[in-house]
Amino acid sequence: MIDAKDIGSRIRTLRLDKDMSQGELASQLGIRTAHLSHIETGNTVPSLRIFIDLINILGCSADELLCIEIKKSRPLFLRWLDDLLADCNSQELKIISETIRTLKVSLREFGFSYRWDR
Repeated sequence: MIDAKDIGSRIRTLRLDKDMSQGELASQLGIRTAHLSHIETGNTVPSLRIFIDLINILGCSADELLCIEIKKSRPLFLRWLDDLLADCNSQELKIISETIRTLKVSLREFGFSYRWDR
Protein backbone atom coordinates (compact mmCIF):
# COMPACT_ATOMS: atom_id res chain seq x y z
CA MET A 1 0.00 0.00 0.00
CA ILE A 2 1.26 3.45 -0.89
CA ASP A 3 1.31 5.98 1.94
CA ALA A 4 0.43 9.48 0.69
CA LYS A 5 1.93 11.11 3.81
CA ASP A 6 5.28 9.42 3.20
CA ILE A 7 5.25 10.43 -0.46
CA GLY A 8 4.35 13.99 0.49
CA SER A 9 7.15 14.07 3.03
CA ARG A 10 9.65 12.89 0.42
CA ILE A 11 8.40 15.53 -2.03
CA ARG A 12 8.88 18.20 0.64
CA THR A 13 12.39 16.95 1.46
CA LEU A 14 13.43 17.00 -2.20
CA ARG A 15 11.91 20.47 -2.66
CA LEU A 16 13.80 21.81 0.35
CA ASP A 17 17.02 20.15 -0.87
CA LYS A 18 16.62 22.26 -4.02
CA ASP A 19 16.01 25.41 -1.92
CA MET A 20 12.58 25.83 -3.49
CA SER A 21 9.58 27.37 -1.81
CA GLN A 22 6.17 25.74 -2.14
CA GLY A 23 5.14 28.69 -4.29
CA GLU A 24 8.06 28.19 -6.69
CA LEU A 25 7.41 24.48 -7.11
CA ALA A 26 3.66 24.97 -7.39
CA SER A 27 4.22 27.58 -10.12
CA GLN A 28 6.44 25.19 -12.09
CA LEU A 29 3.81 22.47 -11.70
CA GLY A 30 1.02 24.81 -12.82
CA ILE A 31 -0.95 24.30 -9.60
CA ARG A 32 -1.87 26.44 -6.62
CA THR A 33 0.40 26.54 -3.58
CA ALA A 34 -2.46 25.23 -1.43
CA HIS A 35 -2.74 22.16 -3.66
CA LEU A 36 0.99 21.45 -3.30
CA SER A 37 0.66 21.90 0.45
CA HIS A 38 -2.09 19.26 0.49
CA ILE A 39 0.14 16.91 -1.53
CA GLU A 40 3.10 17.42 0.83
CA THR A 41 0.95 16.75 3.90
CA GLY A 42 -0.54 13.63 2.33
CA ASN A 43 -4.07 14.99 2.28
CA THR A 44 -4.10 14.80 -1.53
CA VAL A 45 -2.56 12.23 -3.85
CA PRO A 46 -0.96 13.89 -6.87
CA SER A 47 -2.34 13.09 -10.31
CA LEU A 48 -0.12 11.11 -12.63
CA ARG A 49 0.65 14.28 -14.62
CA ILE A 50 1.71 16.15 -11.49
CA PHE A 51 3.66 13.13 -10.27
CA ILE A 52 5.65 12.96 -13.52
CA ASP A 53 6.20 16.73 -13.46
CA LEU A 54 7.46 16.43 -9.87
CA ILE A 55 9.96 13.78 -10.93
CA ASN A 56 11.25 15.98 -13.74
CA ILE A 57 11.39 19.21 -11.73
CA LEU A 58 12.90 17.66 -8.60
CA GLY A 59 15.35 15.53 -10.60
CA CYS A 60 14.45 12.28 -8.88
CA SER A 61 13.02 8.92 -9.88
CA ALA A 62 9.58 7.49 -9.26
CA ASP A 63 10.98 4.87 -6.92
CA GLU A 64 12.61 7.61 -4.83
CA LEU A 65 9.22 9.22 -4.30
CA LEU A 66 7.37 5.95 -3.85
CA CYS A 67 10.25 4.28 -1.97
CA ILE A 68 9.75 1.13 -4.05
CA GLU A 69 13.41 0.07 -4.14
CA ILE A 70 15.22 0.63 -0.88
CA LYS A 71 18.63 0.57 -2.61
CA LYS A 72 17.84 3.64 -4.67
CA SER A 73 15.73 5.40 -2.08
CA ARG A 74 18.02 4.74 0.90
CA PRO A 75 19.77 8.15 0.73
CA LEU A 76 16.40 9.88 0.58
CA PHE A 77 15.10 7.77 3.45
CA LEU A 78 18.17 8.57 5.54
CA ARG A 79 17.71 12.31 4.86
CA TRP A 80 14.04 11.98 5.87
CA LEU A 81 15.07 10.18 9.06
CA ASP A 82 17.66 12.87 9.79
CA ASP A 83 14.99 15.57 9.31
CA LEU A 84 12.65 13.64 11.59
CA LEU A 85 15.25 13.53 14.37
CA ALA A 86 16.65 17.04 13.85
CA ASP A 87 14.56 18.70 16.58
CA CYS A 88 15.03 15.94 19.18
CA ASN A 89 16.95 16.70 22.35
CA SER A 90 19.67 14.35 23.59
CA GLN A 91 17.31 12.48 25.94
CA GLU A 92 14.82 11.87 23.12
CA LEU A 93 17.62 10.70 20.81
CA LYS A 94 18.86 8.27 23.47
CA ILE A 95 15.37 6.78 23.91
CA ILE A 96 14.81 6.57 20.14
CA SER A 97 18.23 4.96 19.62
CA GLU A 98 17.59 2.34 22.29
CA THR A 99 14.13 1.64 20.87
CA ILE A 100 15.54 1.16 17.37
CA ARG A 101 18.35 -1.06 18.64
CA THR A 102 15.86 -3.25 20.54
CA LEU A 103 13.49 -3.40 17.56
CA LYS A 104 16.33 -4.38 15.21
CA VAL A 105 17.38 -7.24 17.50
CA SER A 106 13.76 -8.45 17.76
CA LEU A 107 13.21 -8.28 13.99
CA ARG A 108 16.33 -10.31 13.32
CA GLU A 109 15.59 -12.78 16.12
CA PHE A 110 12.15 -13.55 14.69
CA GLY A 111 13.31 -13.49 11.06
CA PHE A 112 11.00 -10.65 10.11
CA SER A 113 11.49 -9.26 6.62
CA TYR A 114 9.63 -6.54 4.81
CA ARG A 115 9.35 -6.16 1.07
CA TRP A 116 9.58 -2.49 0.10
CA ASP A 117 7.93 -3.18 -3.25
CA ARG A 118 4.52 -4.13 -1.90
